[in-house]
Amino acid sequence: SWLSKGKGLQCMIWWRCIPIIFMVSILRPITALPMDDGKILQRAKRGWMWNQFFLLEEYTGNDNQYVGKLHSNMDRGEGNVKYILTGDGVGSLFLIDENSGDIHATKRLDREERAIYTLHAKVVDKRTNKTLEADTEFNIKIHDINDNEPKFSKDIYFASVPEMSDVGTSVIQVTATDADDQTYGNSAKLVYSILQGQPYFSVDSDNGTIRTALPNMDRETKENYQVVIQAKDMAGQMGGLSGTTTVSITLSDENDSPPRFANHTFRLSTLESAEVGAAIGRIKASDADVGRNAEMQYSIVDRDGQDIFTIITDQNTQEGIIRVKKQLDYERKKTFSFKVEVTNTYLDPRFMYSPNPPFKDDAMVRVTIEDVDEPPVFSRNPYIIEVHEDTAAGSFVGVVSAKDLDADNNPVKYSIDRHTDLERLFNIDSVNGTITTLKALDREMSKWHNISVVATEISNPRQTTRVPVFIRVLDVNDNAPEFAMYYETFVCENVKSGQLIQTISAVDTDEPLVGHKFVFSMSFSNPNFTIIDNEDNTARIITRRGGFSQREMNTYLLPVVISDNDYPIQSSTSTLTVNVCACDSRGNVQSCNTEALLSAGLSTGALVAILLCVIILLMIVVLFAALRRQQRKKEPLIISKDDVRDNVVSYNDEGGGEEDTQAFDIGTLRNPEVMDAKKLRRDIIPEMLFPFGRTSPIKDNADVRDFIHGRLHENDSDPTAPPYDSLATYAYEGSGSLAESLSSLESGATEGDQEYDYLSNWGPAFKKLADMYIGKDTERET
Repeated sequence: SWLSKGKGLQCMIWWRCIPIIFMVSILRPITALPMDDGKILQRAKRGWMWNQFFLLEEYTGNDNQYVGKLHSNMDRGEGNVKYILTGDGVGSLFLIDENSGDIHATKRLDREERAIYTLHAKVVDKRTNKTLEADTEFNIKIHDINDNEPKFSKDIYFASVPEMSDVGTSVIQVTATDADDQTYGNSAKLVYSILQGQPYFSVDSDNGTIRTALPNMDRETKENYQVVIQAKDMAGQMGGLSGTTTVSITLSDENDSPPRFANHTFRLSTLESAEVGAAIGRIKASDADVGRNAEMQYSIVDRDGQDIFTIITDQNTQEGIIRVKKQLDYERKKTFSFKVEVTNTYLDPRFMYSPNPPFKDDAMVRVTIEDVDEPPVFSRNPYIIEVHEDTAAGSFVGVVSAKDLDADNNPVKYSIDRHTDLERLFNIDSVNGTITTLKALDREMSKWHNISVVATEISNPRQTTRVPVFIRVLDVNDNAPEFAMYYETFVCENVKSGQLIQTISAVDTDEPLVGHKFVFSMSFSNPNFTIIDNEDNTARIITRRGGFSQREMNTYLLPVVISDNDYPIQSSTSTLTVNVCACDSRGNVQSCNTEALLSAGLSTGALVAILLCVIILLMIVVLFAALRRQQRKKEPLIISKDDVRDNVVSYNDEGGGEEDTQAFDIGTLRNPEVMDAKKLRRDIIPEMLFPFGRTSPIKDNADVRDFIHGRLHENDSDPTAPPYDSLATYAYEGSGSLAESLSSLESGATEGDQEYDYLSNWGPAFKKLADMYIGKDTERET
């Protein structure tokens, strides 16, 4: 075994002195241990072992600081052993002599930067580089010295504590830190003390808690305090290091000060014309508190002042604003005196029962009312006056009265605002205010009249007052009742006696006090109808007979007398028109006379509409006739019988009847006058004239088919034919009839009068034809 040498180390405290370095090498012999199977185990020898080296921080010497020495029992002093060191800071911070094993520190070490270093050491043979000692770990621990003063986290702390707090009330805790080793010595053991701020505050020496040290600290006396706290290490002993901080402590406000009036009497004045709600002045109390604790509320405690005035608090200035609550009147009362009380809005029960004066204050307020020239005042507002209708012009209606309430009591004059009496129905006496009528009033025209009367001071015309006067016109029974509506009454021809044909009612524009009661009757006895009063302001019209007839009389007029029950009794006669109509068995009206229907069933608008329709129909008929007439005036396509063209020519001639069974006579178709006529067509303008080719005559008794084909070929080859299609009709009559030919084809070849007397001899079959033609004008076409 061996012990390393320590040089130059000193023990700072005797009970903490330890060896600078110690190293123990335990050499154990190799022993053979038997095993169960007979083999022998070899136990290895541990060549060296150590715990750690200790080194003081902040070395101030000029040479490298010696740390310690490594030595192995494999080192025989022959110089063939090499020491190798690895780990934290090796090469830069720690160096080792590979031959001797001495370790040195090349720089000053600061435990606050790093307190422990971990290194590894081993021993090898220089020649063979064979490991002689296995790699072993050891530590170099830096011993602390008191080289750091305590430091607070803030240079200045801010704190507050309620005023009037009890002694020992915690304010704030300040904490300092020391970078020195907390586990070694007293280098980091701190003690707190107060350097400034006594006797108001104290500090706990162990944890730095600041507390109040003086009772009843008043914010209103002193609000801010500067306290200096010191933290000292080495448990506060001499030679220790220290640090300080400043704590700014403010006393927070508590509602411990009542409001106070500086002046307990306030004098205000206002005009009597001040409007309700108008401010007439301000009063103010002072409160040493601040913020919410200084908020105040004012109140009027006297009954005299509560009815006339009110007071509110201005939240910005905490002043009491006095306002008018009721209209002031100088002539009634000129001065008011009342008490105003002020209290805090938020009260602290801890201070309400203090030995100081009561926690509120009061003051007297005197208000002087100043006189103002006011307009006249009417005795009533508004006036409601009643007057009977039909009152003669100049009659009394009512009286209005106004007077000046000022001290001077100036006289007034009256007038009517004519904008409210455009019809000039009323007049007023300018001196005494008597209202009279200028015209007779009619309740049926207007039940109410609303006028404005103006009162004006004579000495000051600018002072005027107006009042509404409502004049109600009372009813007088001056209107007779009449039918409630126009009645359209009908009676059927087949009506029976005693049948209801109409129910009538009446109206009256008057308004009796007990309601209307009408009586219905006829002015004279009527044999056809009678009236029955239902005694409910209605009446029934009943027939007294049956068998009415439109031919005898289509309208009956019934005079009905209607009377009221008011005084004086008014009556009128209204005429009921009854029209006679034809009805079916069920009593439904089928037809009435034209006059009755028009007068009873058609209104003026309906008659005008019917008349307009008739006029429009007449105009349409006239227009249609004019158009037809204009069309007839157009020039016909065929002017005369000599104009033969390929147009549609219709011959509406009849044959000879049943006896016409002989061959047809086609001589008419061969009329040389017609065939040889060389006339141009007038419906087209030919570019050149073509000579008309005379058709070859057709033999007598030729076949009709050949004749038709010949004429068809002639028309197709005609160069003067129109460009449009046309229809040519060829009619033939037979021969052998007793009446001979009636065709008009030969009328173009013969001229003169035609006689038809022979038709009367042909028998009954031709009687009608003879009546038509005999005696007629011979010039009319047949």
